[in-house]
Amino acid sequence: MTNFHFVDDYERHVDHLIRNHPLPEAMSLAVGGYYEEFSVILAEVLVQNGLRNGMSLVDLGCGSGRAAKGISKRVQIEYLGTDVVKRLLDYAATVCPRHYRFTCHQELSVPAADASADMVCAFSLFTHLLHEESYIYLQESHRVLKPGGKVVMSFLEFANPCHWAIFGPTMEARKTNARQPLNMFIERNVIDIWCEHLGFVRESFVDGTNTRWNGSALGQSLAVLRKPT
Repeated sequence: MTNFHFVDDYERHVDHLIRNHPLPEAMSLAVGGYYEEFSVILAEVLVQNGLRNGMSLVDLGCGSGRAAKGISKRVQIEYLGTDVVKRLLDYAATVCPRHYRFTCHQELSVPAADASADMVCAFSLFTHLLHEESYIYLQESHRVLKPGGKVVMSFLEFANPCHWAIFGPTMEARKTNARQPLNMFIERNVIDIWCEHLGFVRESFVDGTNTRWNGSALGQSLAVLRKPT
């Protein structure tokens, strides 16, 4: 069976990083760098949007555990992290509590039961997927969320001038057909249309380039979606 593009792209990307960097540096670069700083930011984002002790969180595209590590220092929760690259998950398990679960899942689905999660997060995931793939993951997130549960997702948008710095190099790479992970932009009106079809209520958009969490910016925009009760 042929792998999805994101499986091949990220396995190749992680292979390259591990060959050329010490393991901790490779694991940081694999999720965009600034591992410790963004660990704190991402945990704060989730806490501000309602993550609290006793909840269940599904972290889609959890990578090497950057968000998970920060979350473990803020709240006591049931945690499931999924990613398509096993070596990232193996590293994540070494920096997170032993009861955190990490699953290598290379399909367009969420390996969790219906109405089993209080929150789903997707940081720097939909930025690397085709729109229809992101939609399917959101459809699956709606299924696994409890009524009133939330999706917290980051995204890139052309409406934010700061994000052009990502589009430019991506465009140049395409000219030579360079194999690298896809960078995809999603506009806010698209997310609103998706919510209408999926049954989510869009609670908020946040400009992550100007908003500060613990003194630092996220860089990507944020959307918070809620499954109605």
